[in-house]
Amino acid sequence: MSFVEYSDFIQDGDVAIIYLSHNNVMPVKVQQGAQTQTRYGVIRHSTDLIGQRYGSKVTCSKGWFHVLHPTPELWTVALPHRTQILYTTDIAFITMMLELKPGSIVCESGTGSGSLSHAILRTIAPTGHLHTVEFHQQRAEKVAEEFKEHRVDHLVTVRNQDVCKDGFGVTGVADAVFLDIPRPWDAVGHAKVAMKKHGGRLCSFSPCIEQVQKTCEALQDQGFEDISTTEVLLREYDVRTVSLPLPDFGPDPETTEEATPAAPPNHASISLKTTTLPREMPGHTGYLTFATKPRT
Repeated sequence: MSFVEYSDFIQDGDVAIIYLSHNNVMPVKVQQGAQTQTRYGVIRHSTDLIGQRYGSKVTCSKGWFHVLHPTPELWTVALPHRTQILYTTDIAFITMMLELKPGSIVCESGTGSGSLSHAILRTIAPTGHLHTVEFHQQRAEKVAEEFKEHRVDHLVTVRNQDVCKDGFGVTGVADAVFLDIPRPWDAVGHAKVAMKKHGGRLCSFSPCIEQVQKTCEALQDQGFEDISTTEVLLREYDVRTVSLPLPDFGPDPETTEEATPAAPPNHASISLKTTTLPREMPGHTGYLTFATKPRT
């Protein structure tokens, strides 16, 4: 099992995703002899998981679940939150706008819970590398442990330091830089130092427009070009079936009263699918500021 490679069967030591329902997904570290309690009963790793094919339907005492191969998308919805995380909508836009591909060298700060990190690693594998910086020591140690468990640690270097003071620990190697920190404008200079001389792309995520303004000013001062800010909002629709009555337009005017007896009222109706907006919808996620380092 690896987040960047696929395996057919579950093995001892794997991290599997237990899919209980649409809103109930959990990661499990598979271990010989271990058990995991769920709302549908106990999962016995030795008999219910090890040796089973990924995607299998497993029956418990009170129901059943599916066991899935881990992917960055599933990890985003199942991971233990240590910080606020980025979700799939923003992640997909970031990886595209940063022009990431296999072999890319990426610098990231801060690592947080590792949601974006896993997506970056899958995109740049097998020859790329991620240099990620996390200020909080316990979070840095935990995410480094997770990278090892997920068998992607050969693709990533985790540093526990203040990126605004100490930078990324590399010089002139990055094709792209991502910033998700409270004061991204203080790290713009370090990002420029870490990027390759031939240019590259930078993205900064900020929840407040005041942070965006200061970051854009810092990007301009450092000579970055093509500066733009985008907010990605996802709107989901509720699909439901409705029944609509057919209209009764009265008797046919071309027929006579003698030829047409009085007809009973028409109560015919039709069923069709329709969509409605959800009653509650988030109105703000975060601002994504992109910029290009000019070739020097």
